[in-house]
Amino acid sequence: MTSATKLNICCSFCRSGQNDVKLLIEGHSAYICNNCIEKSFLALEENSVDNKKNIRSPKALKKELDKYIIGHDKAKKAVSVAVYNHYKRLANIESKNNINLEKSNILLLGSTGTGKTLLAKTLAKILNVPFVIADATVLTEAGYVGEDVENILVRLYHEAGYDLEKTQKGIVYIDEIDKISKKDMNQSITRDVSGEGVQQSLLKIIEGTIANIPPEGGRKHPEQPLIKIDTTNILFICGGTFDGISKIIDKRSKGGGIGFDRKIVSRNENPNVLLDIRHEDIINYGFIPELVGRLQVLSPLEMLTKKSMKLILIKPKNSIIKQYQHLFSLDNVKLSFTDNAINIIVDKAIKRNTGARALRSILEEVMLEIMYEIPSLKKVKSCTINSAVILKNKKPQITYFKKTA
Repeated sequence: MTSATKLNICCSFCRSGQNDVKLLIEGHSAYICNNCIEKSFLALEENSVDNKKNIRSPKALKKELDKYIIGHDKAKKAVSVAVYNHYKRLANIESKNNINLEKSNILLLGSTGTGKTLLAKTLAKILNVPFVIADATVLTEAGYVGEDVENILVRLYHEAGYDLEKTQKGIVYIDEIDKISKKDMNQSITRDVSGEGVQQSLLKIIEGTIANIPPEGGRKHPEQPLIKIDTTNILFICGGTFDGISKIIDKRSKGGGIGFDRKIVSRNENPNVLLDIRHEDIINYGFIPELVGRLQVLSPLEMLTKKSMKLILIKPKNSIIKQYQHLFSLDNVKLSFTDNAINIIVDKAIKRNTGARALRSILEEVMLEIMYEIPSLKKVKSCTINSAVILKNKKPQITYFKKTA
């Protein structure tokens, strides 16, 4: 390179000449100045160290959850705080004062249809992190028919786009965890391969361990390449109905005293008995103390009332009625429900005793014939569902666009 050529070189990024900057580093057919190096360093630093700026506050997270989920304020607050603290902890993992911040895993409890899984799925939409939902009912102890517990981590690894660092900072929701409680009848007869054995396996990954997983999932085989995943910073949220645990809570609440002055709490005075849940009740239900101790936050979901069921039907951003209205709008038809019709749907759903799931099943039954007929009709303007459609299977009120001359 001649001296004349050297005088004309400039930064490949900002086009500053070598006389305008302090330093100009030469690369392969390119140059970068000290100013661009500093800007690049600051951008990288903001992205890595200052990640907590991108973490939504607990109030912001709950506000987003409120758009999709009715009620359950306590549970939504617990999840929002746990998620916020989890990622704040990860952003400050290398603390200068040597204080070790531990994660707080969550256990959601509630009757079927109260919204445990919906809470987890909605959280997955809000957060831009690897998130998987696993079903505890298919898990068995290693070596038996069923899925290994470590397959949960395989799914999280796939969800993270095979990025190991993202995987180790993800969130796992384990549904139906109450189904892996210890079975007393099996203790002396056969091995409890889907109960205590699974609890022991879950304990290892929840408290933090280096798990060796096969990249594609399935069983491990000799000479198979394995990936090491550190589960220390993975947040675990578990959920279950825990049928029958109310008896355990009642027994503890009533106490075992004798005499006329002992305190006895009437069951009728506490319809939401799960709100009085304690860790000792989970242990008495059939869970090993070590696993219960790793699920630090117990968050029971309240029973759904008639008022909350009605709000679930119409208010959330993705409510069932709004979904049907959107389907009809694709055919340029306006769908509406009378207030009486909505009240009748709610009453029928409460009688089925399956929570919010009953709302969709009732609407599916009601809308089947209507959705079969409407697309075949021409120039339909609107369709109104009234109480007669729900109770007597009458046809809905349909209006048509006026014919132009």
